[in-house]
Amino acid sequence: MKIKFLGATQTVTGSRYLVEFGTSRVLIDCGLFQGYKNFREKNWAPFPVDPSTIDAVILTHAHIDHSGYIPRLVKNGFKGDVLATQATCDLSAIMLPDAGYLQEEEAAYANRKRFSKHKPALPLYTEDDAVKSLERFRAVDVRKTFRLESGLEITFTPAGHILGAASVRLQYENDSILFSGDLGRVNDAVMRAPESPESADIVVVESTYGNKRHALINPLDELRDVINRTVERGGIVLIPSFAVGRAQLLLYYIHQLKERGEIADVPVYLNSPMASKVNDVFMKHARETRLSLVEARAVCGTARIVRSQEESIHINELTSPMIVVAASGMATGGRILHHLKAFAGDPKNSVIFAGFQVGGTRGDLMVRGADEIKIHGQMWPVRAEVVDLESLSAHADADEVMQWLGRLKTPKQVFVTHGELPASDALRLRIESTLGWRARVPDLLETVEF
Repeated sequence: MKIKFLGATQTVTGSRYLVEFGTSRVLIDCGLFQGYKNFREKNWAPFPVDPSTIDAVILTHAHIDHSGYIPRLVKNGFKGDVLATQATCDLSAIMLPDAGYLQEEEAAYANRKRFSKHKPALPLYTEDDAVKSLERFRAVDVRKTFRLESGLEITFTPAGHILGAASVRLQYENDSILFSGDLGRVNDAVMRAPESPESADIVVVESTYGNKRHALINPLDELRDVINRTVERGGIVLIPSFAVGRAQLLLYYIHQLKERGEIADVPVYLNSPMASKVNDVFMKHARETRLSLVEARAVCGTARIVRSQEESIHINELTSPMIVVAASGMATGGRILHHLKAFAGDPKNSVIFAGFQVGGTRGDLMVRGADEIKIHGQMWPVRAEVVDLESLSAHADADEVMQWLGRLKTPKQVFVTHGELPASDALRLRIESTLGWRARVPDLLETVEF
């Protein structure tokens, strides 16, 4: 077997791993690069291998940095199956067309306002491209080994990160390789803890927080305090959120705080058509979570769904205290940008980030203290209180990743990926010193044969 690292090496974005065995090729994840411009430009570069030579894509979960390049891959000649859990298939059917639609909208907006350097600005792929790519998806049961005609055996094990998220183990003849995917939290309030897959010769493990321990702070307390001090000064709470996973967890906590009477009964808006559709999937797959169906329905009913563009514009005209949850989670696009233009310049307001911010994104800049950000070709002031709630992260911290690894038998080699270099290298060192295993951080486009 060979593995070629096509993405997510020394960065948390663009997850793509090519595995070659016998005369066949499969791609583990097919994500978009996000963040710094030099990463985003990789989305437009020719794919490192001919898409038509790839037999299958095996998808760990539906987040765009893992799935978002699939429509482009199909458009450029990929004709195999995309294998994923049922929940991942259901979420991808929402997220990929939405990603295509947003790209079309942003390109059209850039052309109308003439702020793009490209004449004309074009989307990476369209909504129609994304819809066509969904024909390639095929649901696979978790915890059951699935065998391809090539002889490759594939096993999905729940990873606890979001609905449908899974670690993936490949076995071909006597060789095996395990991809952690994105690992969830052990004590997440909504998602169940990651399960332990079967050991493998080679392990590829994520390291988003490979050099950090999440603070031992109750997320309810932290969120309550930010909301209360914002409302007390007459401000608006704006929460950029990932539509899948984060939005539902945030609604869960807001629902809990309201039920306990610990925050004022201010209006709550979920301004993401995609997140409202994800809520339906959340209820459909409630059994994968720690919540009952009744609890899941109550959580999803916490916020008023903003469906139309007119409603979204109207929110920007409101001045009374409220909570607005809107995509995207790193403020890279979507309706959150218009809310930031309206509200981020007022010191009465607050902006809460509830997930990892990739370097170079607007979210990353704001968390690091930027006093202005560029939106739609223009600079906008940031005077609102900016809060980074790491306690709400959906990613395992370094201790939790080590717990997951520690349940495996000793592999021949560990590759540490899906993390900024300081995080990946810190986890590499910890694996070597604590577990005594061989571990290293691969380079982009590096090929390893074993």
